Amino acid sequence: MTAIMEATLVSKEGTTGMAGKRLWLDVSFSQKDQAKAHGARWDPKARRWYAPRTGMEALQPWMPLPDVPDLLPGEDRGFGDGLFVDLVPSTCWFTNVRTCVDERDWERLRRMITGRAGRRCEVCGQGEDRDARRWLEAHERWDYDQRRQVQSLRRLVCLCTDCHTVTHMGHAQITGKSAQAVAHLRHVTGMSQAEAEEHIDVAFEVWSLRSQVPWTLDLSILTDAGVTLRPPPDAAERVHEANRQLG
Repeated sequence: MTAIMEATLVSKEGTTGMAGKRLWLDVSFSQKDQAKAHGARWDPKARRWYAPRTGMEALQPWMPLPDVPDLLPGEDRGFGDGLFVDLVPSTCWFTNVRTCVDERDWERLRRMITGRAGRRCEVCGQGEDRDARRWLEAHERWDYDQRRQVQSLRRLVCLCTDCHTVTHMGHAQITGKSAQAVAHLRHVTGMSQAEAEEHIDVAFEVWSLRSQVPWTLDLSILTDAGVTLRPPPDAAERVHEANRQLG
């Protein structure tokens, strides 16, 4: 058994008993069927794939990489607290952190984000609920420097599906979920209907102004943590990709 296999026998997911010595794997969603065909198994409680026994060389490609630190270099865990409509400028669509990060590193990031949040939404405190189709999802908090035209990643936050839908209100409107999103926004924040509508209107005004800028990505809090990026698109490419997918 290799040293890296031995190092992964002790679970950090809080499971006990037989699951306490799982040989955990890092399997991206796109490779789950391939890993399963080679013998990997799924732990629904830990929400992670594992090798049922040692010595399975076919699973070597999914042996885990070192954990991402709970606090990314330069990350501000207080930036963008609470629940609010957080619209991504159209010049930045379809090029979020997940699309810019290597698949295996995204799995490391996802596990770190949900783990440090205690597998609870950092805004409303809800956990996952399969029957309610509520999951835990990673959301980016960005800082926009208008003068330099730089969009900098400042924080990664764990949100439940309900809170995540609120932040992306534009997408909620397109998919017919705006009523549920507004109701959740009011429930969590205590806003009245009028206050919620004003908040959304202001968010769209800010979005309209920011969408006129070809932003340059700054993902240094990831690269400084050793996360591998796919070559991030430049500002012109991001606009082109948004237009292509919308078309």
